[in-house]
Amino acid sequence: MRVRKFLCWSGLIAALASAPLTLAQVHEYNLENGLKLLVKEDRRAPVVVSQIWYRIGSSYEHDGITGISHVLEHMMFQGTEKYPDGEFSRLIAENGGSENAFTGKDYTAYFQMLEKSRLEVSLRLEADRMRNLLLSEEEFKKEIEVVKEERRLRTDDNPVAYLYEAALATAFQTAPYRHPIIGWMADIDAMRIDDLRVWYGRWYAPNNATLVVAGDVEHEAVYRLTQKYFGPLKAAALLPPRGLPEVTQQGPKRITVKRAAELPHLLMAYKTPVLKTVSALPAAWEPYALEVLAGVLDGGNSARLETHLIRGQEVAASVSVSYDLARRLDGLFIIQAVPARDRTVGEVEQAIRAQLDNVKTGEITEQELARVKAQVVSSDVYERDSMFYQAMILGIFETVGLPWRLVDEYVPRIQAVSVEQVKHVANKYFRNDGLTVAVLEPQPKQAAEDAQPQAGSDQGAG
Repeated sequence: MRVRKFLCWSGLIAALASAPLTLAQVHEYNLENGLKLLVKEDRRAPVVVSQIWYRIGSSYEHDGITGISHVLEHMMFQGTEKYPDGEFSRLIAENGGSENAFTGKDYTAYFQMLEKSRLEVSLRLEADRMRNLLLSEEEFKKEIEVVKEERRLRTDDNPVAYLYEAALATAFQTAPYRHPIIGWMADIDAMRIDDLRVWYGRWYAPNNATLVVAGDVEHEAVYRLTQKYFGPLKAAALLPPRGLPEVTQQGPKRITVKRAAELPHLLMAYKTPVLKTVSALPAAWEPYALEVLAGVLDGGNSARLETHLIRGQEVAASVSVSYDLARRLDGLFIIQAVPARDRTVGEVEQAIRAQLDNVKTGEITEQELARVKAQVVSSDVYERDSMFYQAMILGIFETVGLPWRLVDEYVPRIQAVSVEQVKHVANKYFRNDGLTVAVLEPQPKQAAEDAQPQAGSDQGAG
């Protein structure tokens, strides 16, 4: 019966790998001003997704200006001389489309989804605000208050989000991933409109951007439109980001964060590589093995952490694992858990460590690996069924410095991961010297408020 199950999972992997959702129809163009255009033709529906990706995010920032990339994202909707405040969104809506933006650690992206014949509207508007944003003092004063409130709601008043922010600031000593995307409140308070003008002029340029278009389009027609609207824009004199490489961690780090909360929370973060940092090395397979390892630990009801910690020992109420292989700098393999009723954070941590030791020295069966691979691969394939995701994964890879063609290697690379490789990365990276442990210690609401730092301070961890 176990053999039959293994064959079933293997058959599913093979079927998914052969699904007609590859990137064979991606067309690449490079404009003279440095803008890269990627067009993914997908004719299943008469719609188009347009995304412009800038190589700028919180990891490009330095102390004193954290959050500036996110604030600039907000200001990008405030208008140009040609299209005043609110006109961008009005025109997209008038043409039946939707639009938004997001800032990450390694990028800032803006996107629109429209009926295929309206693509020109999107490109005309994006090209205009790439170099012609007004950035008025009056609009900045209003928008900076919006950003402050966003930080209060999403981080300061969210104990788990606050713990995560404190954990990253502790785990990374010199690397810019220690900066929160939204920025420290002290830096947001001190920000001025001239700071944004400098940041915008430095990074928002065609030679620092990738335009990705996916949908029911013809690639040569998209290129002509791109050349028409983006071609006249001038390139900028780009300077490399100031970010310092992360120093070697010399021992485990541990913090406790006291916040008003109902439940305690545990976060364990191990330093790990990503595709960008090992792509030219013999260990280029390691991020894929870490991806499979994440599935071994947290890949559904039959994954190890849920099987042993939630249903078996009943020591945890919830547990999750996260790992992102598409970053421009080394990252973290993160395990988070909430203790079950009448169990402690210490007991959960001990149980997690026991499972990690079991992966290092115990048996990982081929059946288990096949199940995990099928889940990882099927998730990737189903996500590619979305036009937005197809464009997004291309944009992410290009913007963090990976060739977009590497996206198409994800499935075969995952399939090629062996049991020995999974155990190898577990032993290599699940080490105390590369570990940061952050614990949320719940406080009664009034006591937590009394202990809050004054406005402008960055941390409440100790």
